[in-house]
Amino acid sequence: MLIQIADVLTPDVVAALRESLAGEAAGFSPGKATAGWAARDVKNNEQASGPAAQAAIEQVKAAILGNALFQSAARPKTFVKLLVSRYKPGMAYGTHVDDALMGGVRTDMSFTLFLAEPESYEGGALVIESPDGESDFKLLPGHLVLYQTTSLHHVAEVTKGERLAIVGWVRSFIRSPEQREVLFEMDQVIAKLREAQAPREDMNHALKVRNSLLRMWAED
Repeated sequence: MLIQIADVLTPDVVAALRESLAGEAAGFSPGKATAGWAARDVKNNEQASGPAAQAAIEQVKAAILGNALFQSAARPKTFVKLLVSRYKPGMAYGTHVDDALMGGVRTDMSFTLFLAEPESYEGGALVIESPDGESDFKLLPGHLVLYQTTSLHHVAEVTKGERLAIVGWVRSFIRSPEQREVLFEMDQVIAKLREAQAPREDMNHALKVRNSLLRMWAED
């Protein structure tokens, strides 16, 4: 599943995060330190680890957990890791696949939450590769793209300006991507039934199917 989620953060919140991170410029260090051995050779960015970065990460966690679309698509059991990522001119992240385990915890879905205005930097698109071709993402600040951690992807070289984002990995209650997608579609059906004010009997049957599938598939 590959999905874009708009307005995870409001413009005011994004502006405040950018200001706090800019005030902690010395807190950024080379990102190679957190890359697995296979990705280390192609990773060239910076990551923040100071108090402002940690505060930003906690704020983003809360916003994501409160987002119904993210909840439906990812079924998050836990956040495995979140990082504040910065790319300056000449920086890029070559094609790679994210680690299956981080700190001994399985990763199921990855996300990038954009913080910089897309017109403020050139290049820097997140490119997700698939047998059908490549999908490029350079979203508005506060918007997020969620995708399978098994996906090959890269970040195109930044040629001007500064790309700022928060990236993260989630362990899902639902291990199987196909099962997550079925549950996501069921949620969409239930939402449409509610919108159409469908008879309660129809709603009950849809909820019964969704909840039965959750019981069969969830790893609690």
